[in-house]
Amino acid sequence: MLTATEIARQIDGGTLTAEAVVRAHLDRIDKRDADVLAWSHLAREAALECAKMLDDGPRRGLLHGVPMGVKDIIDSHDQPTTYGSPIYKTHQPLADAATVALARNAGAILLGKTVTTEFANRHPGPTMNPHNPAHTPGGSSSGSAAAVADFQVTLATGTQTGGSVIRPAAFCGVYGYKPTFGHFPVAGMKANTEWLDTIGAYARSLDDIALFRAVLAGIPHRPVHNLDRSPRIAVCFTPHKDEMQPEGIAAIEAVAAKLAKAGATVTEFDMPPEMVEMREGQKVLSAFDGPRAAADEVRRFYGMLSKSFQEDKIDAGNKLDHAAWVAARKLGERARAAVEARFGDIDVILTAPAPGEAPLGLERTGNATFNLLWTYLWMPCVTLPFDRGPKGLPVGIQLVGRQHEDARLLDVAGWVQGAMT
Repeated sequence: MLTATEIARQIDGGTLTAEAVVRAHLDRIDKRDADVLAWSHLAREAALECAKMLDDGPRRGLLHGVPMGVKDIIDSHDQPTTYGSPIYKTHQPLADAATVALARNAGAILLGKTVTTEFANRHPGPTMNPHNPAHTPGGSSSGSAAAVADFQVTLATGTQTGGSVIRPAAFCGVYGYKPTFGHFPVAGMKANTEWLDTIGAYARSLDDIALFRAVLAGIPHRPVHNLDRSPRIAVCFTPHKDEMQPEGIAAIEAVAAKLAKAGATVTEFDMPPEMVEMREGQKVLSAFDGPRAAADEVRRFYGMLSKSFQEDKIDAGNKLDHAAWVAARKLGERARAAVEARFGDIDVILTAPAPGEAPLGLERTGNATFNLLWTYLWMPCVTLPFDRGPKGLPVGIQLVGRQHEDARLLDVAGWVQGAMT
């Protein structure tokens, strides 16, 4: 399958039609999705009709004719949005979320809605890892990551409150991008934890991430640039290295060695002491917001919430007081200032997107510790596929950039990708 950049270029050049692209993806879904279960809703006829209209009209924008999947936590006016919950199994929003509208304005074709965990939390949906169905694809953006990895769609959106974009990208072996907090509009997304919720993107190339970023942020397209000097890379295993698997540690060490050999300045990241407290602080923020973000569901449909949501979000949140939430907010402020001060000597942080390969079983979506720290810090992150682990599953790396310097992060990622090959 072609990348989004290639599809847009060929459609623009007249050597490919949007209808042919959609039909190819639908054929792939027909052949594979029984083994992956990435979709909560597939808009087969609507996507074909949209493709034909695009083929008959002028070029719409950067994503003209490119198929897209949207995580089913994000509203669409013409397709159901269930939020991964039986409460909303017949829910039909009246409007598109901002990111959906922006993508459609740019010519993207909404192929369907992808499976999310319940309210983008920990209770998993049915999606399986396309590399081995006995293993989790990660979560909460499970369907989006799996669909892109399995060539069922070219681009997809996800959301991240802890590790819900970056970790599934690593487990499924695709490119995942979580922008600086607030860079993508969240209007029309079901809220989880408002001070952490971030819409992100999946693709199969860095060029596609840059293209999708421009559309979802509503900004001019800036392709990945060549660097004018070798980058300064700081390696960070976080305070939780003891939770990593051998293949995860080996991947970071191998990449660091390759980058140093290619000319990068590679150092260890000087972790501020606040990072030690951040895992608990993130849990406080997330839990405290649980009973508030889900107040209506708790009041009217409590029995339809999963046990894990009742316990991990509602019960845990009700045990916290406002002072604990304020303390967690202040911890984030201090930690962001401390990390920002260290970026005078580095360009990006090299770290793990997950402990290692996707774990066995579909009951849990994996450890988010290696993502939630950077989400809490509001920093842009990108997952790059790297290698395979001992079970033959993908192992990725994560690059973390300075707040608001997302374009620079993607530039460095391009250099890193070249040095890894």
